[in-house]
Amino acid sequence: MILLIKLLLAHIIGDFILQPKKWVKDKEKHKLKSRYLYLHIAIHLTLLFLITWDLTLWLLLLSIAFSHGIIDALKLSFQKKKNKRKWFFMDQLLHITVIVVGFIIVKPEILKSSLLTEVIGSSSLLILTCLIFLTQPVSIIMQVIFSKWDIPKLTKDNESLQDAGKYIGILERLLVFVFIITDHWEAVGFLITAKSVFRFGDLKESKERKLTEYILIGTLISFGIAILIGLFFKFMLPFVLS
Repeated sequence: MILLIKLLLAHIIGDFILQPKKWVKDKEKHKLKSRYLYLHIAIHLTLLFLITWDLTLWLLLLSIAFSHGIIDALKLSFQKKKNKRKWFFMDQLLHITVIVVGFIIVKPEILKSSLLTEVIGSSSLLILTCLIFLTQPVSIIMQVIFSKWDIPKLTKDNESLQDAGKYIGILERLLVFVFIITDHWEAVGFLITAKSVFRFGDLKESKERKLTEYILIGTLISFGIAILIGLFFKFMLPFVLS
């Protein structure tokens, strides 16, 4: 099971952490002619080898990287402005499917532990993967979800620090995750209540139903994802430790 966690970690880092917006825009503009497309694939392949640290997996890792390039190429070729959100989620679903299928085919129980596993431990690798996913990757996913609406126009009269909402969201997701894996569900309820109290004044002053709905949806999605990842960690931990 630890191999699956490593493959997912490589995907999360490669697709969300090490892919600047500049690269994404260039790929959308130049499509298959964009040099960043091939650099992106090369980074994925490098991450796969570094994180798994097992050359006997070379065929699996090359297959995952190659399929990643094909899936991204299909997305760039057929993606339009009106269906961009759908292609984002379809793209991620296909990547995850390839990883899971590859993991099943390889049968990881016969593989030896890698250097990375020996250094930080299986459980630590699982929690690291979950924590990384709850930062920038989830922020990007939420941006894609909200791209359906004109959020900058909706919030233009509401002064706030630059990217403050993004960092608040990351912190609250990390806190919820910690509360879930330590079985402190009451703390999750307290955090939701505290945020509601702080937000009440803003919502009352704005008198904007759309802004209220935006904040409510964003909070529920953010907390919901954090809770699901916390439950995912608790579900996976026994398999990782076995």
